[in-house]
Amino acid sequence: MPLASPRPLLALPLALTLLATACGGGGERDDAGAGTGSGSTAGELSGDIRIDGSSTVAPLSTVAAELFQEEHPNVRVTVGTSGTGGGFEKFCNGETDISDASRPIKDDEVAACEAAGIDFEEITVANDGLSVVVNPQNDWAECLTVEELNAIWAPDSTVNNWSQVRPGFPDVPLQLFGAGTDSGTFDYFTEAINGEEGASRADYAQTEDDNITVQGVSGTPGGLGYFGLSYLEENAGAVKGVAIDGGDGCVQPTTETVQSGEYQPLGRELFVYPSGEALERPEVIAFLEFYIEESDAITEQALFVPLTGEQRAEAQAKVDSLAGA
Repeated sequence: MPLASPRPLLALPLALTLLATACGGGGERDDAGAGTGSGSTAGELSGDIRIDGSSTVAPLSTVAAELFQEEHPNVRVTVGTSGTGGGFEKFCNGETDISDASRPIKDDEVAACEAAGIDFEEITVANDGLSVVVNPQNDWAECLTVEELNAIWAPDSTVNNWSQVRPGFPDVPLQLFGAGTDSGTFDYFTEAINGEEGASRADYAQTEDDNITVQGVSGTPGGLGYFGLSYLEENAGAVKGVAIDGGDGCVQPTTETVQSGEYQPLGRELFVYPSGEALERPEVIAFLEFYIEESDAITEQALFVPLTGEQRAEAQAKVDSLAGA
């Protein structure tokens, strides 16, 4: 099935979270049943859908999968979290059907998929903001400028105390926590703050699990970290969000400021990438249709920022086109 403007999508590891309790029986893929949906009604759809990629997008796809499987119990959807980069690697190896991504696919990833004969499409499913967070005891860093964040996170930075960040800040050791290098969150943050994707100091606690960053910052009075807005909302008592001044004044990371575009430069879109081969299967098309049709409920339950009306119309049009509507 030829696809217009192909772009690759993140893949799903088979051994990761099995979402359909009704279809239990382990993480192995049932090749006999996969991709064999025999009709368009709820009871006739069956098969496996393998998703992997961004740890930020995973909660969205997990909620989408759980709600979808309530209507289609014979479809088993699994969601893995290898990071955006790791997910694209698996996707371009043909190991997954849909890739979760917290950034657009890179040129070298496009080339890898093309070399392997993997076609794909890009679909925007939600919005998110990267939150800079501090310990709740921190009563001095209510707002940080992009320049101050750059001074902290630049590759050659030696800043290790809050007193070095701004005159008047206290003499408190600065301990940093953040995304691992395979994460789309890392790519986005470094480009937005340091001006170059992947450019970052290396002497910080790196992890692909944002919950570890929450634990690190909440347990360290001078801690500072970053991750998706949903993790701030889920852990509002454990960490505190910092307003960001991108040049037009301090703006708090909230649903409203991300959706309006005010929260810059750390607001972003979130994506899924289905493969061309997967799009030939009715259960995958049905899942993507459901993902967009129920996007408001999915984003609300997963604590993300809903699509704008324009974004939703564009995503719906793309899915309808892929479905042959």
